[in-house]
Amino acid sequence: MTSSAALRHAFLDYFAQRDHTPVASSPLIPGNDPTLLFTNAGMVQFKDVFLGREQREYRRAVTAQRCVRAGGKHNDLENVGYTARHHTFFEMLGNFSFGDYFKRDAIQYAWEFLTGVLKIPAERLWVTVFIDDDEAANIWLNDIGINPACFSRCGAKDNFWAMGDTGPCGPCSEIFYDHGPAIAGGPPGSPDADGDRYVEIWNLVFMQYDRASDGRLTALPRPSVDTGMGLERLAAVMQGVHSNYDIDLFQHLITAAMEVTGCRDRTHHSLRVIADHIRSTAFLVTDGVTPSNEGRGYVQRRIIRRAIRHGYQLGQHQPFFHRLVAPLVAVMGEAYPELAARAATVEQVLRVEEERFAETLSAGLKMLDDITASCICNTIPGEVIFKLYDTYGFPVDLTADVARERGLALNLAEFDDLMAQQKARARAASQFGANQSQVLDVTGETVFCGYERTRDAATVIALYLDGVATERLVATDAADSTANALVVLDVTPFYAESGGQVGDTGQLTTATAQFSVTDTQKRGSVICHLGRVTAGELAIGDRVDAQVNNERRQATAVNHSATHLLHAALRRVLGEHVQQRGSLVNPDRLRFDFSHFEPIERGSLRTIERLVNHAIRRNYPVETQLMNINDAKAAGAMALFGEKYGNEVRVLRMGDFSIELCGGTHVHAAGDIGVFKITSEGGIASGVRRIEAVAGEAALAWIETADEQLSGIAQLVKSNVQDANDKVAQLLERARRLERELEQLKSRLAAAAGAELVDQAVTIAGIKVLASEFNTDDPKTLRDTLDQLKNKLGSGVVLLAAAQGDKVNLIAGVTADLTKQFQAGDLIKTVAHYVGGRGGGRADMAQAGGNQPAGIPAALAAVTDWVKARANAN
Repeated sequence: MTSSAALRHAFLDYFAQRDHTPVASSPLIPGNDPTLLFTNAGMVQFKDVFLGREQREYRRAVTAQRCVRAGGKHNDLENVGYTARHHTFFEMLGNFSFGDYFKRDAIQYAWEFLTGVLKIPAERLWVTVFIDDDEAANIWLNDIGINPACFSRCGAKDNFWAMGDTGPCGPCSEIFYDHGPAIAGGPPGSPDADGDRYVEIWNLVFMQYDRASDGRLTALPRPSVDTGMGLERLAAVMQGVHSNYDIDLFQHLITAAMEVTGCRDRTHHSLRVIADHIRSTAFLVTDGVTPSNEGRGYVQRRIIRRAIRHGYQLGQHQPFFHRLVAPLVAVMGEAYPELAARAATVEQVLRVEEERFAETLSAGLKMLDDITASCICNTIPGEVIFKLYDTYGFPVDLTADVARERGLALNLAEFDDLMAQQKARARAASQFGANQSQVLDVTGETVFCGYERTRDAATVIALYLDGVATERLVATDAADSTANALVVLDVTPFYAESGGQVGDTGQLTTATAQFSVTDTQKRGSVICHLGRVTAGELAIGDRVDAQVNNERRQATAVNHSATHLLHAALRRVLGEHVQQRGSLVNPDRLRFDFSHFEPIERGSLRTIERLVNHAIRRNYPVETQLMNINDAKAAGAMALFGEKYGNEVRVLRMGDFSIELCGGTHVHAAGDIGVFKITSEGGIASGVRRIEAVAGEAALAWIETADEQLSGIAQLVKSNVQDANDKVAQLLERARRLERELEQLKSRLAAAAGAELVDQAVTIAGIKVLASEFNTDDPKTLRDTLDQLKNKLGSGVVLLAAAQGDKVNLIAGVTADLTKQFQAGDLIKTVAHYVGGRGGGRADMAQAGGNQPAGIPAALAAVTDWVKARANAN
């Protein structure tokens, strides 16, 4: 029982036999904590249980939780590969009590598992408790009977845990393993505690208090237990090694990394980096994180690119990283079947990112090599770090890796300043329309009744004009006099822009006034109706008839419901890595942005479109239900990636085809959509694709227009619609053939003309010189003629000038035997100004353009003077 897999099983089985419910590892994207970038501990998925916000059907749990620490507060990325125990990805074994057992049982379970089940000698274990936790100390010393010489009390920094500045907290008790005197370091609490001899393997957290904002601690009515033990550290103990990278799991991956990189030195730190990074990147893709330039996707990209750079350092310049997915599945796929199920997707995402980064990796590393070789102050300037980041896609920690290997520091202060300037420019560019997020100072809230009806009676509770509160709004003759007016009602059927769906338009009317609503937005807790008074006067307290433009609302609902079907179809065809990244739903069309790593093939797009239309024909009922967020997710409802939701959410279901969290307005049944048509697909950012489509009446109009265009094309090519494609293909092939024949004819004419021009060559200072005007409007013909003239002359200098209207083309050529003495680039720069142009090129050929044809004779005459001057100079 020394393999990593066996230890994982043993831990889960031990606690399952003691009435703990085995709970599967939660995804690496925290579902209940938007403040966390990634799941970084076993307790994350139970946070709401500990806070009392959620109830589970069990009071004891055991997990093997996948964790990532590679961004934000918990970031071990720069240390990975250089130390024995830093990882971007690790497994946290944990047992939990939610108001059930407490310190005594938690301590007894830990000791029994380590010394009884795993047979770790008690003398190799060291225990710490919080300095004031006499209860835990008594259990360890008197009930368990550990050796007092292997026991210490530590302060709050090491042995007191808190969820935040306020809330649940409590003392800890940690268990350390002594790797022996051959390794430097002293026991916990000693001056030498920072050494590697004593390694923490298990932390028992006793949630005992509730901390108030003033720091006061109040005993919790139901104290709980949260423990965590790193599987990798435990495996190192059981396998008799000091470094985590020497355990079976990592050695398997290091062997695979040696095979794909060609490295023969098993101890090379780059192999450890690669072995660590394949775990984090593969599981992140499994949980829906694809490489991008922001948020979690950017951290994912940093890790992948760091691994690629280390492969490059080992001499592997071809894509290799994705080939480690299969070896990873071999050692972790049984414990985490979701990894095995999505292995093909993981490989594809990593391969595409490798290929994309390869385009700039070599150039960026060359620039870094040049800079580091010339560094005279042992510091890489901030502007270099910024350019590598901004131009070549080098994350800062990748540059830091190179700097560390070469003993150089980074000027991060200068880099941070440049980054701040860039962000300031971006913020300035996004200020347009910023007032749309203004929160109004209005007492109360607006009740939305638009799910049930599109017309209702309401009372005006606030009015604004140009952002300033007012008692009344009055219509005037000027059409835009109240165009910036806002009306706030106590209740409204108008949907406020949210979730990609545009705001409603319509009318607010009284017996004497009319307000035209051109947009609806939410500001804080109220819904604002934007528009202008078109008749009469509107005042606070007025009762109005609020009526939505129902035709526009229905058209928007059709497109919104179609978006849900599209999302489901994309996931079925492309894979479950597809996640919504943004959308726009209006009456005319829909736009859907989603995570995907490559263009979608035409056949796949057709399949996606057919799936959506099939779902429409099935006429699934569109059902909505308010549910607890956890119940909704358990039912399979998709949530927007990275969004924060309250405890109660609105779940929208379309049969067994689509179930999502959504607050928008929709059709009553899928059949109401009518028909769906994809109009375009393309990339908008790295790892993000966009589909634009139409549905309902807009789709029919698009199809009718396309049909008319096809009929028109058929008429132009004198064919019917059915044969138009073949006829167009024939015409295109004929056009290409004629173009080839024309090129051949031009070449023959150029050869004939060139033969005549050779006789015009003169000898200047022993050099054959030909400067002549040539009649052509084709740059390629001009270049071909130059080459033929150089061949016929054998040795010489040529300048040709061609004019078409006000446009002048000059081309200069020098035969290979003369390029050391005469450079075509210098010649073209000398004569181009005569035709009002400029140019340049190589030593054997150069070109220029101008707009003064009258200067051609002077340009041609200047060639002989240039040749004379160069000949005399040499």
